[in-house]
Amino acid sequence: MIIAELAQAHDGSLGTAHAYIDALAETGVDAVKFQTHIALAESSVYEPFRVKFSKQDATRFDYWKRMEFSLYQWKELKAHCDEKGLEFISSPFSNLAVDWLEEIDVKRYKIGSGEVSNWLMLEKIAKTGKPIILSSGMSSWEEIDSTVNFIKGYGNELSILQCTTAYPTRPEQWGLNVIVELKNRYQIPVGFSDHSGDIFACLAAATLGAELFEFHVVFDKRQFGPDTPASITIDQTREMVKGIRQIQTSLTHPIYKDRIESFQELKKIFEKSLAINRPLKKGEILTSACLEAKKPKGYGIPAKDFELVLGKKLSRDLNQWDFLNWDDLEQG
Repeated sequence: MIIAELAQAHDGSLGTAHAYIDALAETGVDAVKFQTHIALAESSVYEPFRVKFSKQDATRFDYWKRMEFSLYQWKELKAHCDEKGLEFISSPFSNLAVDWLEEIDVKRYKIGSGEVSNWLMLEKIAKTGKPIILSSGMSSWEEIDSTVNFIKGYGNELSILQCTTAYPTRPEQWGLNVIVELKNRYQIPVGFSDHSGDIFACLAAATLGAELFEFHVVFDKRQFGPDTPASITIDQTREMVKGIRQIQTSLTHPIYKDRIESFQELKKIFEKSLAINRPLKKGEILTSACLEAKKPKGYGIPAKDFELVLGKKLSRDLNQWDFLNWDDLEQG
């Protein structure tokens, strides 16, 4: 599953949110992910800014208020995704948000890194019986173990994402090694949540067998918003999706190097036969200096057998560029 996350890229504009859905429908992603923020239910005036980016919001609480959509508007966004053949996903940040998403009838839940320890909300989600995608960005192995076991106790289909909570994430922070560790540790589908701001981390994760991909998108890397430095553009999304799909196809079609039957005709064309690079008389002794290898294969001694002819005498005259065959050599 390839999930394009809008998060707050819409900057509180319903029209912009709908425009993103239209644009992403042309990129090949499977789902569009929002974040359902209800300021009064999830936050307070005491919450500090992660990054003080906004000149119009006095507090982060004010920012969440400005990012809110009504339940009716969320239903419109969900209907638009359905119309475009995209799965609507949204991360809840409060129990009230879960209630809204249930009314919208989402198919699955994505749990953000900061909510891994919010077992109050996780229990509510788990009781829906729906699949859960768990992000691991800020959690230790002990914390992830506890939450995975907590969710598994309810029997939900569970997958987990390697994620580094840094915006943007530098290459030394990607943590690609964790993908294999997660697979071995939990034996569940594992993916990669990217905040690098480029396409390379997800492509690398695909080569390591990641099965889910989540990344932030923006229309333009110069636009306003806290996640812009960690996002990719719509055009980059299209290229990355193409790359992920091709990598996944490759991984499910292993090549066995001993199976070369299909190359036999090509080998005749590309492989070479020994030839003479200057006129030689009968009786002359062959050295490396008078040999060349020419296409195609099968018109002379195979080039790989050149050592077998060194020191041999010619049994007849040869012209420059003539192929060299075994009957051109004196026997004995």
